[in-house]
Amino acid sequence: MKTVIIPVDFSETALNAARYAAEMLSDRPNTHIILYNLYRHDNEYEMSGAYLDSLKEELLRKGDKEIECVREKGSDVVDSLERLAYQKSATLIVMGITGKSPMKQALIGSNTLKIAMRDVCPVLIVPAQAAFKGINNVALASDFKNVEEITPVTYLKAVLDFFKPNLHIVNVNSEIHVALNEELKEERAWLAEQFAEYNPEFYFITTFDFEETIEQFVQDKNIDIVINVPRNHSFYDSVFKHSSTKRLAFHSSIPVLAAHE
Repeated sequence: MKTVIIPVDFSETALNAARYAAEMLSDRPNTHIILYNLYRHDNEYEMSGAYLDSLKEELLRKGDKEIECVREKGSDVVDSLERLAYQKSATLIVMGITGKSPMKQALIGSNTLKIAMRDVCPVLIVPAQAAFKGINNVALASDFKNVEEITPVTYLKAVLDFFKPNLHIVNVNSEIHVALNEELKEERAWLAEQFAEYNPEFYFITTFDFEETIEQFVQDKNIDIVINVPRNHSFYDSVFKHSSTKRLAFHSSIPVLAAHE
């Protein structure tokens, strides 16, 4: 049984993420969904339960079978969600994100990004306008450096096994001109072996503009989810501030799967 946690604060962003996840999981057997709400004040207890029950009924109509509602009082959603994920041995957390302005990114996106920085389980970040159309093509962006040390194979396989998608492993590197060196060949061979059951295709693209290239790759290959594997929390924080992962998370309709080694 795979457990998927969907935190909801009943905003449109969170509700869209919940609906996306429900459609994504509706035909997946042995999947247990947990709708989670953290309320702050005692007088919110009944309202929290009513909203969760209403959302549960909506998602059940989409075809999901196993849905549990969990609510608790608290002030730190990140710590509470991390604790719940450990208690439930969660396979995946699905959260929404929105906000094109820096202010909205800070206010709405902060908890999502904080959860993604915790080494708990993979986090699927669903943009506000995302609409589920199937998970057929998944892209794993890799720098092909020490992949054996940083790639969370078990975590990623647990997620990929939901969908059995076409796996596209892409490297964007300004230094590759004609042929791969021995180091890149070895890194590719290790990834090919680890993900053999998904028949991965490899792409090495020579360019200086990583961000634009990944965005174009997403369009060209009809990518449904982009996987990002940060090397450490500092690097991960910089990724969401400066690179394509931030733009995909905040601006596009493509969800981003964040998974730590």
